[in-house]
Amino acid sequence: MGEQMSRKDPRVWISLIALVLQNTSLVLVLRYSRTVKTEKYLSSTAIVTAEAIKGLLSVLLVWWENGCSINRFFRVVHDEIYSKPYETSKLAIPSGIYAVQNNLLFIALSYLNAATYQVTYQLKILTTAIFSVYMVGKKLEQHQWFSLVMLAIGVALVTWPTSDETTKRSINQNQVTWFQQSMGFSAVLLSAVTSGFSGVYFEKLLKTSSSSVWVKNIQLAIFGVTFGLIIVFCMDGRAVIDKGFFQGYSNVVWVVIFLQAFGGLIIANVIKYADNIIKGFATSLSIVFSCIISYFFLHDFTPTSFFYMGTMCVLTATFLYGWEKSKPTLAIPDQAHI
Repeated sequence: MGEQMSRKDPRVWISLIALVLQNTSLVLVLRYSRTVKTEKYLSSTAIVTAEAIKGLLSVLLVWWENGCSINRFFRVVHDEIYSKPYETSKLAIPSGIYAVQNNLLFIALSYLNAATYQVTYQLKILTTAIFSVYMVGKKLEQHQWFSLVMLAIGVALVTWPTSDETTKRSINQNQVTWFQQSMGFSAVLLSAVTSGFSGVYFEKLLKTSSSSVWVKNIQLAIFGVTFGLIIVFCMDGRAVIDKGFFQGYSNVVWVVIFLQAFGGLIIANVIKYADNIIKGFATSLSIVFSCIISYFFLHDFTPTSFFYMGTMCVLTATFLYGWEKSKPTLAIPDQAHI
């Protein structure tokens, strides 16, 4: 982390609050939008709309970053995007993967409750670590490898079906079927894999490029909208022709879209103030809040003993993976200071 902050610094706690709100609100509101008894909207069009809004927000941020000067803005766009077609084309890979990943997110939350999704999606820590080792040569400490094993065990416990759950499914026809839950878990697994690869790939591009993160987000949005429209055409082309692009859009759907669009930009700006312990704490709070809200308000989640054990393993693994051993420093005599 380039900028070390004291945990008494208010920006650290602003980062924590932003991370918790982002991690929790999007998942819960999206889950609600997929289960509420209203006209169903097309998730593929919602993703395209979110990408377009994210692109427009990035344009405004680049304009603001350059002193609100139109001339400087167009010069940056020309120099960093138009004049570097090869560099820009590299963003097509993570952008296409993000498009697939976002669609998987909607599929997963159509079949899984928010609490189960939040816990199982932490597999992205495992996939990110693996891709980091093989793509950028990152060295993992022994405690980090141990935490990854603990994480895998925790997710396995969370997804382990109990005899009570099987009985409930057979009695109550409104319960999600085993096949649908399998689809949900498969979507989470694929989403974790795509998240790990695209995250490491994008980080590698940022480290080898002088462009700002907002310029990169414009490039991502250009490809994201393009790939998103292709997915709309392939998956929901007939439905769009019959009822329109924005069919089923309610206030809740627009909240999902804006959370999707704003979330990544907000976190990208504040994440530099949060260390690994704060990030782990934010993830833990998000899981706890998702469980509480799913149980008391959405009424789509009943925790089991396996879920409790698995969640504890996942929370412990999250903290353990982000824990950094303190490095010994050499004592420097006072007279050595300048």
